[in-house]
Amino acid sequence: MQISKKTILLAALALAAGPATAQELDAVTFATNWLAQAEHGGYYQAIADGTYEEYGLDVTIMPGGPQSPGRPMLVSGQVQFYMGGASGAINAVKEQIPTITLAAIFQKDPQILMSHPGKYSSFPELAGAGKYILGADGFTSYFSWMKTEWPEFVEEKYEPYQFNPASFLADETAIQQGYLTSEPLAIEREAGFAPDVWLLADQGYTPYSTTIEAMKPWVDENPDVAKRFVEASIIGWYNYLYGDNAAANELIKADNPEMTDDQIAYGIEKMKEYGIVVSGDAETKGIGCMTDAHWTEFYDKMVEVGVYEAGLDISTAYTTEYVCQGLGMDLVK
Repeated sequence: MQISKKTILLAALALAAGPATAQELDAVTFATNWLAQAEHGGYYQAIADGTYEEYGLDVTIMPGGPQSPGRPMLVSGQVQFYMGGASGAINAVKEQIPTITLAAIFQKDPQILMSHPGKYSSFPELAGAGKYILGADGFTSYFSWMKTEWPEFVEEKYEPYQFNPASFLADETAIQQGYLTSEPLAIEREAGFAPDVWLLADQGYTPYSTTIEAMKPWVDENPDVAKRFVEASIIGWYNYLYGDNAAANELIKADNPEMTDDQIAYGIEKMKEYGIVVSGDAETKGIGCMTDAHWTEFYDKMVEVGVYEAGLDISTAYTTEYVCQGLGMDLVK
Protein backbone atom coordinates (compact mmCIF):
# COMPACT_ATOMS: atom_id res chain seq x y z
CA MET A 1 0.00 0.00 0.00
CA GLN A 2 1.38 3.37 -1.01
CA ILE A 3 1.26 6.08 1.64
CA SER A 4 0.61 9.55 0.27
CA LYS A 5 2.77 12.54 1.05
CA LYS A 6 -0.33 14.15 2.57
CA THR A 7 -0.76 11.28 5.04
CA ILE A 8 2.90 11.47 6.02
CA LEU A 9 2.62 15.23 6.53
CA LEU A 10 -0.52 14.90 8.69
CA ALA A 11 1.13 12.20 10.81
CA ALA A 12 4.19 14.37 11.30
CA LEU A 13 2.05 17.32 12.32
CA ALA A 14 0.14 15.14 14.81
CA LEU A 15 3.38 13.93 16.37
CA ALA A 16 4.64 17.47 16.60
CA ALA A 17 1.42 18.73 18.13
CA GLY A 18 1.22 15.98 20.76
CA PRO A 19 4.16 16.99 22.97
CA ALA A 20 3.33 20.67 22.57
CA THR A 21 -0.21 20.09 23.88
CA ALA A 22 1.13 18.07 26.80
CA GLN A 23 3.58 20.83 27.63
CA GLU A 24 0.73 23.32 27.83
CA LEU A 25 -0.88 21.42 30.71
CA ASP A 26 0.00 22.62 34.20
CA ALA A 27 1.24 19.63 36.20
CA VAL A 28 0.03 19.50 39.81
CA THR A 29 -0.15 16.84 42.50
CA PHE A 30 -3.07 16.34 44.87
CA ALA A 31 -2.26 14.39 48.05
CA THR A 32 -5.23 12.63 49.65
CA ASN A 33 -5.54 11.77 53.32
CA TRP A 34 -6.24 8.06 52.90
CA LEU A 35 -6.15 5.13 50.50
CA ALA A 36 -8.13 5.50 47.27
CA GLN A 37 -11.86 5.05 47.82
CA ALA A 38 -15.26 6.31 46.73
CA GLU A 39 -14.81 9.27 49.07
CA HIS A 40 -12.13 10.48 46.64
CA GLY A 41 -14.20 9.65 43.59
CA GLY A 42 -14.70 13.11 42.13
CA TYR A 43 -10.98 13.65 41.72
CA TYR A 44 -10.50 10.32 39.99
CA GLN A 45 -13.53 11.10 37.82
CA ALA A 46 -11.95 14.36 36.65
CA ILE A 47 -8.90 12.38 35.53
CA ALA A 48 -10.88 9.55 33.96
CA ASP A 49 -13.25 11.67 31.90
CA GLY A 50 -10.69 14.28 30.89
CA THR A 51 -12.11 17.18 32.91
CA TYR A 52 -8.76 18.13 34.39
CA GLU A 53 -7.20 18.04 30.94
CA GLU A 54 -10.01 20.24 29.58
CA TYR A 55 -9.09 22.72 32.31
CA GLY A 56 -5.45 22.65 31.23
CA LEU A 57 -4.22 20.45 34.06
CA ASP A 58 -2.12 17.31 34.30
CA VAL A 59 -3.16 16.03 37.74
CA THR A 60 -1.43 13.30 39.73
CA ILE A 61 -3.30 11.90 42.74
CA MET A 62 -0.99 10.78 45.55
CA PRO A 63 -3.00 8.45 47.82
CA GLY A 64 -2.54 8.75 51.56
CA GLY A 65 -2.72 6.16 54.30
CA PRO A 66 -1.55 5.58 57.87
CA GLN A 67 1.00 8.23 58.85
CA SER A 68 0.42 9.88 55.48
CA PRO A 69 3.01 12.59 54.76
CA GLY A 70 0.56 14.60 52.66
CA ARG A 71 0.35 17.69 54.85
CA PRO A 72 4.13 17.95 55.45
CA MET A 73 4.61 17.56 51.70
CA LEU A 74 2.15 20.40 51.10
CA VAL A 75 3.95 22.66 53.55
CA SER A 76 7.32 21.84 52.01
CA GLY A 77 6.06 22.49 48.48
CA GLN A 78 6.35 18.90 47.24
CA VAL A 79 2.64 18.78 46.38
CA GLN A 80 0.38 21.64 45.33
CA PHE A 81 -2.91 20.50 46.86
CA TYR A 82 -3.89 18.46 49.92
CA MET A 83 -7.12 16.84 51.08
CA GLY A 84 -7.57 18.58 54.40
CA GLY A 85 -10.31 19.53 56.83
CA ALA A 86 -11.49 22.44 58.94
CA SER A 87 -9.69 21.27 62.07
CA GLY A 88 -6.32 21.03 60.33
CA ALA A 89 -6.84 24.44 58.74
CA ILE A 90 -7.58 26.08 62.09
CA ASN A 91 -4.57 24.38 63.68
CA ALA A 92 -2.44 25.80 60.86
CA VAL A 93 -3.61 29.30 61.76
CA LYS A 94 -2.61 28.66 65.37
CA GLU A 95 0.81 27.40 64.24
CA GLN A 96 1.19 30.30 61.76
CA ILE A 97 1.49 27.95 58.78
CA PRO A 98 0.09 29.76 55.72
CA THR A 99 -2.20 27.08 54.34
CA ILE A 100 -5.47 28.12 52.72
CA THR A 101 -8.62 26.09 52.11
CA LEU A 102 -10.06 26.64 48.63
CA ALA A 103 -13.18 24.43 48.72
CA ALA A 104 -15.05 22.08 51.04
CA ILE A 105 -16.14 19.06 49.04
CA PHE A 106 -17.79 17.44 52.07
CA GLN A 107 -20.35 19.71 53.70
CA LYS A 108 -20.66 17.10 56.45
CA ASP A 109 -17.83 15.24 58.15
CA PRO A 110 -18.56 11.50 57.75
CA GLN A 111 -17.51 10.77 61.36
CA ILE A 112 -20.05 8.55 63.12
CA LEU A 113 -20.72 6.65 66.28
CA MET A 114 -22.17 3.14 66.03
CA SER A 115 -24.34 1.25 68.47
CA HIS A 116 -25.93 -2.20 68.47
CA PRO A 117 -29.30 -2.33 66.66
CA GLY A 118 -32.17 -0.86 68.67
CA LYS A 119 -30.10 -0.37 71.81
CA TYR A 120 -30.49 3.41 71.96
CA SER A 121 -33.29 5.54 70.55
CA SER A 122 -31.62 8.97 70.60
CA PHE A 123 -28.12 10.41 70.49
CA PRO A 124 -28.11 11.62 74.14
CA GLU A 125 -28.93 8.07 75.23
CA LEU A 126 -25.53 6.99 73.93
CA ALA A 127 -24.09 8.55 77.09
CA GLY A 128 -25.43 5.53 78.95
CA ALA A 129 -23.29 3.14 76.89
CA GLY A 130 -21.03 0.79 78.80
CA LYS A 131 -17.97 2.17 77.05
CA TYR A 132 -17.05 4.68 74.36
CA ILE A 133 -14.54 3.19 71.93
CA LEU A 134 -12.86 6.21 70.33
CA GLY A 135 -9.59 7.14 68.67
CA ALA A 136 -7.29 9.58 70.44
CA ASP A 137 -8.07 12.39 67.98
CA GLY A 138 -11.80 11.90 68.45
CA PHE A 139 -11.45 11.90 72.21
CA THR A 140 -9.76 15.30 72.15
CA SER A 141 -12.06 16.84 69.50
CA TYR A 142 -15.64 15.71 69.02
CA PHE A 143 -15.85 14.00 72.41
CA SER A 144 -14.99 17.33 74.06
CA TRP A 145 -17.96 18.78 72.18
CA MET A 146 -20.20 15.83 73.15
CA LYS A 147 -19.57 16.05 76.88
CA THR A 148 -20.15 19.81 76.81
CA GLU A 149 -23.44 19.45 74.95
CA TRP A 150 -24.50 16.45 77.03
CA PRO A 151 -22.72 16.28 80.43
CA GLU A 152 -23.93 12.70 80.84
CA PHE A 153 -21.02 11.63 78.61
CA VAL A 154 -18.14 10.90 81.01
CA GLU A 155 -14.45 10.34 80.37
CA GLU A 156 -14.33 7.28 82.62
CA LYS A 157 -16.08 5.22 79.93
CA TYR A 158 -13.49 6.03 77.26
CA GLU A 159 -11.68 3.07 75.71
CA PRO A 160 -8.98 3.61 73.05
CA TYR A 161 -9.98 2.35 69.62
CA GLN A 162 -7.66 -0.41 68.39
CA PHE A 163 -8.93 -0.32 64.80
CA ASN A 164 -10.78 -3.59 65.02
CA PRO A 165 -14.39 -4.13 66.15
CA ALA A 166 -13.82 -6.99 68.61
CA SER A 167 -14.46 -4.94 71.75
CA PHE A 168 -17.58 -3.35 70.26
CA LEU A 169 -19.00 -6.67 69.09
CA ALA A 170 -18.40 -8.29 72.47
CA ASP A 171 -20.37 -5.66 74.39
CA GLU A 172 -23.85 -4.81 73.14
CA THR A 173 -23.92 -1.72 75.38
CA ALA A 174 -20.78 -0.23 73.77
CA ILE A 175 -20.55 2.51 71.18
CA GLN A 176 -17.70 2.84 68.71
CA GLN A 177 -16.42 5.50 66.37
CA GLY A 178 -16.42 4.92 62.63
CA TYR A 179 -16.59 6.44 59.18
CA LEU A 180 -20.04 6.51 57.62
CA THR A 181 -18.91 4.95 54.36
CA SER A 182 -16.84 2.06 55.71
CA GLU A 183 -17.16 0.75 59.30
CA PRO A 184 -20.92 0.00 59.25
CA LEU A 185 -20.44 -2.21 56.20
CA ALA A 186 -17.46 -3.93 57.85
CA ILE A 187 -19.57 -4.67 60.94
CA GLU A 188 -22.38 -6.03 58.81
CA ARG A 189 -20.00 -8.32 56.94
CA GLU A 190 -18.28 -9.60 60.08
CA ALA A 191 -21.14 -9.81 62.56
CA GLY A 192 -24.15 -10.24 60.31
CA PHE A 193 -26.05 -7.19 61.58
CA ALA A 194 -26.22 -3.57 60.54
CA PRO A 195 -25.32 -1.27 63.44
CA ASP A 196 -27.29 1.85 64.22
CA VAL A 197 -25.43 4.84 62.81
CA TRP A 198 -25.22 8.28 64.41
CA LEU A 199 -23.69 10.91 62.11
CA LEU A 200 -22.07 13.54 64.32
CA ALA A 201 -22.70 16.23 61.70
CA ASP A 202 -26.44 15.70 62.14
CA GLN A 203 -26.07 16.17 65.89
CA GLY A 204 -24.30 19.54 65.66
CA TYR A 205 -20.64 18.71 65.09
CA THR A 206 -20.13 20.62 61.86
CA PRO A 207 -16.57 20.91 60.52
CA TYR A 208 -16.06 21.03 56.77
CA SER A 209 -14.30 17.90 55.55
CA THR A 210 -12.43 16.60 52.52
CA THR A 211 -11.34 20.09 51.63
CA ILE A 212 -8.97 21.28 48.93
CA GLU A 213 -6.06 22.93 50.70
CA ALA A 214 -2.98 24.68 49.32
CA MET A 215 -0.21 26.96 50.51
CA LYS A 216 -1.22 30.62 50.33
CA PRO A 217 2.10 31.83 48.85
CA TRP A 218 1.73 29.26 46.05
CA VAL A 219 -1.90 30.27 45.40
CA ASP A 220 -0.89 33.93 45.31
CA GLU A 221 1.62 33.06 42.58
CA ASN A 222 -0.67 30.63 40.73
CA PRO A 223 -4.26 31.85 41.22
CA ASP A 224 -5.42 30.64 37.81
CA VAL A 225 -4.08 27.12 38.36
CA ALA A 226 -5.76 27.00 41.77
CA LYS A 227 -9.05 28.19 40.29
CA ARG A 228 -8.95 25.66 37.48
CA PHE A 229 -8.16 22.79 39.86
CA VAL A 230 -11.05 23.68 42.17
CA GLU A 231 -13.52 24.10 39.32
CA ALA A 232 -12.49 20.91 37.53
CA SER A 233 -12.70 18.98 40.82
CA ILE A 234 -16.23 20.28 41.40
CA ILE A 235 -17.27 19.15 37.91
CA GLY A 236 -15.60 15.81 38.62
CA TRP A 237 -17.66 15.36 41.76
CA TYR A 238 -20.94 16.07 40.02
CA ASN A 239 -20.09 13.62 37.26
CA TYR A 240 -18.96 11.00 39.77
CA LEU A 241 -22.13 11.19 41.85
CA TYR A 242 -24.63 11.65 39.03
CA GLY A 243 -22.97 10.35 35.87
CA ASP A 244 -21.06 7.34 34.60
CA ASN A 245 -18.34 6.70 37.19
CA ALA A 246 -17.15 3.29 35.97
CA ALA A 247 -13.78 4.53 34.66
CA ALA A 248 -13.11 6.50 37.84
CA ASN A 249 -13.83 3.43 39.95
CA GLU A 250 -11.33 1.43 37.92
CA LEU A 251 -8.69 4.07 38.69
CA ILE A 252 -9.59 3.89 42.38
CA LYS A 253 -9.15 0.12 42.38
CA ALA A 254 -5.85 0.44 40.52
CA ASP A 255 -4.52 2.75 43.25
CA ASN A 256 -6.03 0.58 46.00
CA PRO A 257 -6.19 -3.08 44.92
CA GLU A 258 -8.02 -4.05 48.13
CA MET A 259 -10.97 -1.84 47.24
CA THR A 260 -14.05 -3.72 46.05
CA ASP A 261 -16.99 -2.77 43.86
CA ASP A 262 -19.35 -3.41 46.79
CA GLN A 263 -17.42 -1.05 49.05
CA ILE A 264 -17.39 1.66 46.39
CA ALA A 265 -21.12 1.29 45.77
CA TYR A 266 -21.80 1.46 49.51
CA GLY A 267 -19.68 4.60 49.87
CA ILE A 268 -21.50 6.38 47.05
CA GLU A 269 -24.89 5.34 48.42
CA LYS A 270 -24.13 6.68 51.91
CA MET A 271 -22.62 9.94 50.65
CA LYS A 272 -25.88 10.58 48.80
CA GLU A 273 -28.22 9.31 51.53
CA TYR A 274 -26.70 11.51 54.25
CA GLY A 275 -25.95 14.54 52.10
CA ILE A 276 -22.22 14.39 52.72
CA VAL A 277 -21.36 16.24 49.50
CA VAL A 278 -24.63 17.91 48.55
CA SER A 279 -26.44 19.47 51.51
CA GLY A 280 -26.68 22.85 53.21
CA ASP A 281 -25.17 25.64 51.13
CA ALA A 282 -24.06 23.17 48.46
CA GLU A 283 -27.70 22.46 47.59
CA THR A 284 -28.24 25.99 46.29
CA LYS A 285 -24.70 27.21 45.56
CA GLY A 286 -22.92 24.11 44.37
CA ILE A 287 -20.50 21.45 45.55
CA GLY A 288 -17.52 22.82 47.42
CA CYS A 289 -19.34 25.85 48.83
CA MET A 290 -18.06 27.40 52.06
CA THR A 291 -19.35 30.36 54.04
CA ASP A 292 -17.88 32.67 56.66
CA ALA A 293 -20.84 31.88 58.92
CA HIS A 294 -20.22 28.14 58.85
CA TRP A 295 -16.50 28.48 59.55
CA THR A 296 -17.15 30.92 62.40
CA GLU A 297 -19.90 28.81 63.93
CA PHE A 298 -17.67 25.74 64.08
CA TYR A 299 -14.68 27.66 65.43
CA ASP A 300 -16.74 29.39 68.13
CA LYS A 301 -18.27 26.07 69.16
CA MET A 302 -14.83 24.47 69.52
CA VAL A 303 -13.51 27.48 71.47
CA GLU A 304 -16.42 27.04 73.86
CA VAL A 305 -15.56 23.41 74.54
CA GLY A 306 -11.83 24.13 74.89
CA VAL A 307 -10.52 22.56 71.69
CA TYR A 308 -9.21 25.87 70.28
CA GLU A 309 -8.03 29.04 71.90
CA ALA A 310 -10.02 32.23 71.38
CA GLY A 311 -8.74 35.08 69.25
CA LEU A 312 -7.49 33.23 66.15
CA ASP A 313 -8.15 35.00 62.87
CA ILE A 314 -9.68 32.02 61.12
CA SER A 315 -10.59 34.14 58.10
CA THR A 316 -6.99 33.52 57.00
CA ALA A 317 -7.66 29.76 56.92
CA TYR A 318 -9.82 29.82 53.81
CA THR A 319 -11.10 31.75 50.82
CA THR A 320 -14.55 31.60 49.23
CA GLU A 321 -13.28 33.12 45.99
CA TYR A 322 -13.48 29.90 43.98
CA VAL A 323 -16.76 28.40 45.25
CA CYS A 324 -20.49 29.02 45.83
CA GLN A 325 -21.11 30.07 42.20
CA GLY A 326 -23.41 27.20 41.21
CA LEU A 327 -20.83 25.54 38.97
CA GLY A 328 -21.90 22.08 37.83
CA MET A 329 -25.38 22.12 39.33
CA ASP A 330 -26.85 21.53 35.89
CA LEU A 331 -25.17 18.10 35.88
CA VAL A 332 -27.44 16.71 38.60
CA LYS A 333 -29.67 14.02 37.11
